[in-house]
Amino acid sequence: MHTSVSTPATSRRAVLGGAAALAAAGYVATPASASARGGAHHPRGRITVLGTTDLHGHVYNWDYFKDAEYDDRNSNDVGLAKVKTLIDAVRAERTGARQAMLTLDAGDTIQGTPLAYYYARIDPIDDDTEHPMATAMNLVGYDAAALGNHEFNYGIPLLRTFEGQLNFPLLGANAVDPATKRPVFKPYVIKKLAIGKNRHVKVGILGLTNPGIAIWDKANVEGKVEFPGLVEQAKIFVPELKKKGCDIVIVAAHSGADTSSSYGDALPYPENASTLLAEQVPHIDAILVGHAHVEIADRKVTNKKTGREVLLCEPLYWGMRLAVMDLEIEHVPTHRGRNGHKVKAHWKVTGATSQVLNSNTVDPDPEIASAVQSAHDTVIDYVNSVIGTSTEELSAARAVVEDVPIIDFVNFVQADAVKSAIAETGSAADAALPVLSIAAPFNREATFPAGDVTVRDVAGLYIYDNTLLAVKVTGADVKAYLEYSARYFQQVSGTGPFTMDEVTNAKTDTAPNGTPDYNFDSVAGLDAPLTYDIDLAQPAGSRITGLAYGGVEVLDDMEFAMAVNNYRQSGGGGFPAVSTAEVVYNAQVEIRQLIIDWVTDHGTIDPADFASVDWRLVSDGEPITVS
Repeated sequence: MHTSVSTPATSRRAVLGGAAALAAAGYVATPASASARGGAHHPRGRITVLGTTDLHGHVYNWDYFKDAEYDDRNSNDVGLAKVKTLIDAVRAERTGARQAMLTLDAGDTIQGTPLAYYYARIDPIDDDTEHPMATAMNLVGYDAAALGNHEFNYGIPLLRTFEGQLNFPLLGANAVDPATKRPVFKPYVIKKLAIGKNRHVKVGILGLTNPGIAIWDKANVEGKVEFPGLVEQAKIFVPELKKKGCDIVIVAAHSGADTSSSYGDALPYPENASTLLAEQVPHIDAILVGHAHVEIADRKVTNKKTGREVLLCEPLYWGMRLAVMDLEIEHVPTHRGRNGHKVKAHWKVTGATSQVLNSNTVDPDPEIASAVQSAHDTVIDYVNSVIGTSTEELSAARAVVEDVPIIDFVNFVQADAVKSAIAETGSAADAALPVLSIAAPFNREATFPAGDVTVRDVAGLYIYDNTLLAVKVTGADVKAYLEYSARYFQQVSGTGPFTMDEVTNAKTDTAPNGTPDYNFDSVAGLDAPLTYDIDLAQPAGSRITGLAYGGVEVLDDMEFAMAVNNYRQSGGGGFPAVSTAEVVYNAQVEIRQLIIDWVTDHGTIDPADFASVDWRLVSDGEPITVS
């Protein structure tokens, strides 16, 4: 059993509570008079929306890959246990008859940590086993949560089980039945909140998820659920909420604020559409934004039809921040409008502000910490179990600028699995195809130590729950794929030396903040090396030179079987060819588990068995130096 201290019961920095904790977290109090004033016929009040998003299975401030308390260069803490402490502090501070509160989440809750993975794949939740995130979120007391795209990673049956364990609804107005086009999850919930004596305000909470699910989780949702655009569905359901008498409409949207799509034009609906929602759909008052993993403390977007401002707030991710959104409201009595028509009494928003609070200033909530402790300890024992040994240390630190053995290992395991499977169940023609494999450097901090290798080491290397497929591609497809992947690099002149930051993470139209590491794929051969240079002196699209398989030039009409993950094969990242190529293998085996099983079965990882230098960075044909 694992014997180190596994409970991050007290943060490195967290010693405060109550009002002092809020002040340290960056909280700015709104004077009580701002919501209490108002004439007898025009009562005022305030609705506070507390929001989280992209929790990704984080309950504790714990890094399961490092087996240590979480930390990063910005001194962030993570986990719902800490957020709950902030939530309780705000709830305690925001009291009074004219104050109402809601607590919402904007999606991506059940994927992202070994804790989440364990209760989806190793010991799946059922009637007797509750998901740790359900336990924690129920203790928080959410009013509703939007579906995130990662909610679908483990299939709809497990998602439905998770849904049944929650004390609040999962909302997805744009997760619809392919036949009826009606939502298969609740599209919204209506809350009747007390504001003052004998007065109530009706608040509609609309949940919207990401259209990209149709691509990213195609295997789990195809033919079962469709995902139209956020704007398109909001134009249906916001008017429905208003017809049902909602004074205020709040959206929890698992879609970033700044309009963009990682899948290009593969879908007619943008991935990140929260600003479009605010601009194009009248009568939305505020949007809790998710998916993009950025911090937006307070953003106002003007609706193009009404001219009214819509409040947007995104509280970073993993529980690093808590959103506090304040809507000042005023009661409007029944009156005659400009056209003489009777206007019923209603509440309206007269002002809106938001802020985000930093969870690294507080201790974890003891109730959540206690409730999830057993599950946490079980997972720590699991991830620290030894499955084999490595003959030397293997690191991914330089995987973005050179061919390293630890990425070669991923490609080797994937390609070997594909070759064996096709030989057993494929056609003779497919079995004769040379096998290639793609892999990306998901985590530069990943390392296999010399000596014992644990589940945690593998999980730190392959951090996503992708499954393995193989597709039939041509030599021309391979060249196009590599050219697309090489967009990851910035164009430079000369041979350096350069820093990694000077040559990697190039900004593109689809990645304005820089191409992420997970969208840089290298391609390797199994029985013979696939070798090529990436010439950074050339513009994107003209960088791959010397492409050869087994020392022979790769011609356009050559055919290969190429191992890919389901994210790529379903169109993730917009890579060419693979999403439309013939699938020759698809057993829906998770790649991380495949690697764990390989190490368990073989016992020893020896780079001499699989590693070779297949690609390099050059400038006008000369190797470059990257420090």
